[in-house]
Amino acid sequence: MPGRRQPRPHRSPAPAEPAALAVVPGFRAAGMHAGIKKQEIPDLALIVSEPPARAAGIFTRNRFPSPSVQVSRMHVRSGECRALLVNSGNANACTGERGLRDAVELCRRTARAVGGREQEVLVASTGVIGVPLPIERVRRALPRLVRGLDPGGFPAAAEAIRTTDRLEKHGWAQVSVGGRQVTLFGMAKGAGMICPNMATMLAFFFTDLRAPAPALRRLLREGAAESFNRIQVDGDQSTNDTVLLLANGLADNAPAAAETSEYRAFASILFPMMRDLATRIVRDGEGATKVVEIAVHEARTNAEARLFAYRLAGSPLVKTSFYGQDPNWGRLMAALGDAGPGLDPQKIDIFYDSIPAVLNGISAGTRQEARLRQVLRRESFTVSIRLGRGPGAFSLLTSDLTHDYVSLNASYRS
Repeated sequence: MPGRRQPRPHRSPAPAEPAALAVVPGFRAAGMHAGIKKQEIPDLALIVSEPPARAAGIFTRNRFPSPSVQVSRMHVRSGECRALLVNSGNANACTGERGLRDAVELCRRTARAVGGREQEVLVASTGVIGVPLPIERVRRALPRLVRGLDPGGFPAAAEAIRTTDRLEKHGWAQVSVGGRQVTLFGMAKGAGMICPNMATMLAFFFTDLRAPAPALRRLLREGAAESFNRIQVDGDQSTNDTVLLLANGLADNAPAAAETSEYRAFASILFPMMRDLATRIVRDGEGATKVVEIAVHEARTNAEARLFAYRLAGSPLVKTSFYGQDPNWGRLMAALGDAGPGLDPQKIDIFYDSIPAVLNGISAGTRQEARLRQVLRRESFTVSIRLGRGPGAFSLLTSDLTHDYVSLNASYRS
């Protein structure tokens, strides 16, 4: 976009850190097959902190949250967590009173197994909705899971929380905080039901940082606003979304209270990791072949820019044009015109990366067609829209819409 600062081009996420590095002082983890999934693959994970960690969480805004979300939302208010138990293959959602009893029982049994109070246990579930959790299988597996706890067990736990995920989603980092080395491990899952407040996703971050609970909550909110709440795959919000940050304080740094240098130092590794995992979720979108940044500029406000960005990112016609590598900018113009009143089409410019497709509301010329197609052949690119209305801006990541998305979701339960 001549004369204007362009959004940074999307880059492929860095590979996950080697398993040997996936250790955080004070934490032990394990993952195993408990029989929840039909296939004999890991489906149950446990992470324990000694001492108990300070905890912060954000959860789905779906009005039908799973019992796991209901229980963890209540327990996280205490600000402390000794253990996190996660299952995949079953969402334990829309399962009535039984589902709630099962979630409470899992907290109680886990607390007994690792030592601690029931309120110090958080639970998370992901998978098929409407099917009761096979609680007896989890009961039988829990003792073995506890015996398998290991400081190097994070990769196994990360594997156990996956459902339709094709790609690994975990990372490890260290930073100096007030002269003390602080370690962070993060893991996530998610590929579908992505938008707009998180996704059918789980994301967990474990650190030995010393920080008060209010600072952890702020870190989580700020990080999610720039990562997990800026991704879109299919426009459906799950019943089970959970993001947690657990910090056990063993680094013994000066407390990372909000606005301190310690807070900013830790944010320098947490926020990039959150963005990286969010990007991997979009790249792993069910059936997806492309990651596309939708960047809206010159809206009246940031909120207005957000509205237009999500309208474009959620349009099946726009998303299928990405899949077909077709620079059909008419799809974008139609979606913009449908998103809200007041736009002047003669002020709209559209670019695919730096190649103009639309200038002042009309085609930038047929000579651009071949260059636009080259952009659309890439696995990642940016669509920039200039509205000519004001200073507002917003960007998010979305994926294309493919035959495989329909095939996978048409037979998800079977």
